[in-house]
Amino acid sequence: MTDICSLTLPELQTQMTELGEKKFVASQIFKWLHQAKAVSFDEMTNISKSLREKLKKSYAIYGCTIEKKLVSVYDKTVKYLFRLHDGERIESVVMHYKYGHTICVSSQVGCKMGCTFCASGIAGFVRDLLPGEILSQIYTAERDLGITISHIVMMGVGEPLDNYDNVLCFLRLVTDENGKRLSMRNISLSTCGIVPGIYRLLEENLQLTLSVSLHAPNDEIRRKTMPVAKRYSMEELLGACRDYTARTHRRISFEYAMISGVNDSDENARELARRLRGMLCHVNLIPVNSVKERDYVKSSAERMKSFISVLENNHINVTVRRTLGSDINASCGQLRRGEIL
Repeated sequence: MTDICSLTLPELQTQMTELGEKKFVASQIFKWLHQAKAVSFDEMTNISKSLREKLKKSYAIYGCTIEKKLVSVYDKTVKYLFRLHDGERIESVVMHYKYGHTICVSSQVGCKMGCTFCASGIAGFVRDLLPGEILSQIYTAERDLGITISHIVMMGVGEPLDNYDNVLCFLRLVTDENGKRLSMRNISLSTCGIVPGIYRLLEENLQLTLSVSLHAPNDEIRRKTMPVAKRYSMEELLGACRDYTARTHRRISFEYAMISGVNDSDENARELARRLRGMLCHVNLIPVNSVKERDYVKSSAERMKSFISVLENNHINVTVRRTLGSDINASCGQLRRGEIL
């Protein structure tokens, strides 16, 4: 069956017209799905009963249900294990900030990328998520917590640019003025560096924040931790990033997991600064988080401080990501497709 939540308003209008319905009916249904966050057609009380029965025969609302939920005792971060309509499971995280609520959503069931410091791909890749399934993580969390989510980071399970068409449709849906109406500037999309995907995104000129998981200053180190680096070199990746900023005028965020003895020396920092010099960007340092199948150790506070000093002295903007949900394995790189620890 067709997931009706994955249809854009123009697509829904076309399909309702083909069913012999007036065009405005599509707008009513769309608002029920994306404003009222309806989970069944029976909730759509201003739609005729006969149409509701037609919808049930041809469409489904592929939402997600909460299988498990953990709340951090330190910072109120909430980690969800969601079950999908086919029994597959994904994890999402809701974080609380002074400016509002941010959700970290998954874009795939599992991940193909195989980054060695990340838990998301350890259990393997199963399938892409539909646009409505990405949306359902947001709507389900909002209903459960009684909140309005104002920011989205696409940094959960999966590589967004490996599920490009569905992710692009999700972005259109979540920013639609007839739906949630989220600003594209409140969305951050993270990629491990799929160069053709960056160029496709560049053409859309969406004004979202592009976050690139760099994690190394050169190809040698990057290839040891990120298999995608064997396909796309640093030169190719950073070239795509420069083209992206030139077209969109949006600053790129480079994510850099600090791993003791691997990528955290002062020389690594100097090389990174040389590569990024002159680019509209900033570096977001992340103390590598523990994954039970890996033995990486996060850099010491002293090493972090020195690394930051080198970057700043070379005029590179740098921040350190705040660690949230560490007691419930909800931090960067810890989400999985079918397990909540």
